[in-house]
This record gives sequence, structure tokens and C-alpha cells, in this order.
Amino acid sequence: MAAPIDFYFDFSSPYGYLAAQKIDALAAGHGRTVDWHPILLGVVFKQTGAAPLTTVPLKGEYSKRDFARSARFHGIADFRIPPRFPIPAQAPSRIVLWLKGRDRELAARVAKALYRAYFRDGVDISIPEAAASVAAAEGVDAAQARAAVDDPAIKDALKAEVEQAIARGVFGSPFVFVDGEPFWGIDRFDQVERWLATGGF
Repeated sequence: MAAPIDFYFDFSSPYGYLAAQKIDALAAGHGRTVDWHPILLGVVFKQTGAAPLTTVPLKGEYSKRDFARSARFHGIADFRIPPRFPIPAQAPSRIVLWLKGRDRELAARVAKALYRAYFRDGVDISIPEAAASVAAAEGVDAAQARAAVDDPAIKDALKAEVEQAIARGVFGSPFVFVDGEPFWGIDRFDQVERWLATGGF
């Protein structure tokens, strides 16, 4: 069986949200699964010297327009910038990593639910209780999910996940690897599609 597609994302990334709505279907169309990797762009930005797009002069206003336009282009009509944006993504990321150790399919489902809660419903998923509540709506024990946010082992696991991502060359969200080939951004998904179809170009 072909290797999974590695999908790196930050819960505060609008482009990551859009990609999260499409990555599973894209992979399934080519007989692949997806390995979901939550990361923290704040840590990555310390390596690259970057900053959230909306805080960068000139780029900021353009990015807000492009988020909405890209959502429409990809047929994701319910996207909106949340009242609090950006947010630190530790709480939802730790819950997803905790779930990955138990049930990868459930972890992916919860990741998508957390993304929708933030970019569709405006829920501040950086609040541990809010993130746990979203997970609970997907059948996860809320108390266990909340406890995972403060679990030292899960904190260490997320730190290691981010370090491994940086070591692999991940510098943004979304970031995809297909058989070791890196692709940054949802605007590269057409290239990902062709790479999957042809085995490379």
C-alpha cells in the first residue's frame, strides 16, 4: 500500500483550514490515507523570522482578502475570520496528538471539527475547555481531552512533533509531503494532485 500523505497544519492557519477540508478526499482519490500533524507556527516563525500574515505591513490587508477569496474558490462557503485571530494552538494540537496515540481516524475527525469550530463558528479553541468540548461532540470523553492539554507527556510530544517538522523543512501551514516531496500551501494542491497521479514530474 502507498505511503500516507503527511499533512502539517496549524489550527490558527486559514489556509490550513481550507486544506483540511480537501486533503482527505484528495488522498483517497489516489488510494492514499493522510497522517495529520499539528504544529505551532509561532515556534516555526522563530526559525524563519516570519510573522502572521495579517500583522505584516501591506501583506496584511491583502491576506484577509485572499483568505476569503480562496475559500470561495475552493467552494468552502462557511469560512470566516474568527473574532480572536490569530490564536495559540497548543490546546487543540495536544488533544489531536493525544487522540492520534489512540485512534488516528478519530484524531483526524476531531482535527477537522476543531478547525470548523474556529473558522466557521468562531469558537476560541485556544481555551482548553472549549477545545475539549468540541472533541466531546465527536464522541471523545471531555474530561480526558481536557486532561490531555495539561499532560506533560503530551506537551513533550507536541514539542517533539514541531521539532521534527522543522528538521524536515516545514515552514508554513498547510505543508504536505508526498513520498518525501514537499509542497507548501493550498495553492500547490493542483501540483499534489498531479504528483499523486503521475508519480512525480
